Amino acid sequence: MAAAGEAELVAYMRSSAKPLQALPLARARDDLDGRDLAIASASHRADPDQLEAVRALLAKAEATEDDLECGQEDGSRLRHNCSGKHAGMLALCRARGWPSRGYRLAGHPVQEGCLAEVAAAAEVDASVIPTAVDGCGVVTFALSLERMAHAFSRLESLDAGARVAAAMRAHPELIRGGEAADTLLMKGFAGWTAKGGAEGLLCAAGPDGLGVALKVADGSGRGVRPALGAFLARLGLDGKTLAAAGLGRLPLLNSRGEECGEIVTGV
Repeated sequence: MAAAGEAELVAYMRSSAKPLQALPLARARDDLDGRDLAIASASHRADPDQLEAVRALLAKAEATEDDLECGQEDGSRLRHNCSGKHAGMLALCRARGWPSRGYRLAGHPVQEGCLAEVAAAAEVDASVIPTAVDGCGVVTFALSLERMAHAFSRLESLDAGARVAAAMRAHPELIRGGEAADTLLMKGFAGWTAKGGAEGLLCAAGPDGLGVALKVADGSGRGVRPALGAFLARLGLDGKTLAAAGLGRLPLLNSRGEECGEIVTGV
């Protein structure tokens, strides 16, 4: 439909893969509600509602904070922004009867399943997808931006994908919150599903099955919102509505609160 920059750029999906990584969990357990699936797909900010959602998912996994294999944030594994995903992986282990210890490691059924989900969504042979260790200790997957967009365009057609996407849209504040681009897009535009990732990455799917992948080349997150707004405007979304949602020109303020600059797209 449209492209800017290098669509064949290969990058690791990082946290943008979380909706795909949540698919095996959604299929394995029918006792999970929308909040559970949203927090399993989230990169939260340790807000009270987000932490409560992680605790609720851990309880369904019959696990505790000590079972989480992510790192600590402010001395707490629960506060790590990927704790919801990790709680979901523990819940999947419980449902399938798999050992929970080492669930984050390559070769564990959880990680093998996540690789298979990403490969199937992107329609790429799993054997050619480069993998690495993500910031929270699980496996992460490298794809071209075009294949990431393709994977997200297929999200709702995948088994349990519609359930995960609906949960994310129903709870955008759990997915990240604040002025994060994925939360703003889901709050401002009905039918859109979005998930950001580290190093200036964002993937999204529109209500008509359109997939989008955006990457800031230098990894800085500050360009994501204006770049996303500019690109979505090319795809037909209303520019004024995008700006009102916080996806557009980003003013820079000095220490006095005075506007002294802006972040905008260069093309």
